[in-house]
Amino acid sequence: MAITSERLRQTFSEGGAQEIYQEIKAEGDFPTFARQYAFSDDHRVARSALWGLTKASNEELSALQELLNEFIRQAMQTENSSVRRLSLNIIERIPMEEDDLRTDFLDFCLKHMASIEEYPGIQTLCMKLAYRMCQFYPELMDELQRTIEAMEIDYYKPAIKGLRKKILSGKYR
Repeated sequence: MAITSERLRQTFSEGGAQEIYQEIKAEGDFPTFARQYAFSDDHRVARSALWGLTKASNEELSALQELLNEFIRQAMQTENSSVRRLSLNIIERIPMEEDDLRTDFLDFCLKHMASIEEYPGIQTLCMKLAYRMCQFYPELMDELQRTIEAMEIDYYKPAIKGLRKKILSGKYR
């Protein structure tokens, strides 16, 4: 069955996401699929397309490097938490170089990783991405460490507490 916006609007299951991934893989063109569906204004289409993309291997996702700024824009601008989380998941798995560092995205990640109103999955991804971006510059790493130390840890879920502990102890990657 061909992938269409209508089909993606109806894909809500893990099995459906796997089917979408298998079809993208068979076509072998992750960037074209992402351009066509992952950035849709229809949150259901974007969510299903992103969910299918998350099933790809890191090697397959590296083909989306050229779309890194589009994924960042989407993560920062969407009001839909599922689209935000899935976009951040893909960003976290795409190779990022020093030249890819965007201060607006770093600020976004710092804000959302510390926000107790944010979903834990988004907080964790934002903390991982902030750490990754700060590794390029020691002065940014110092700022990240201070931000993480200042987090009132009692208000966070175990995933955030564990990642925070690993980063502060130097045991994260």
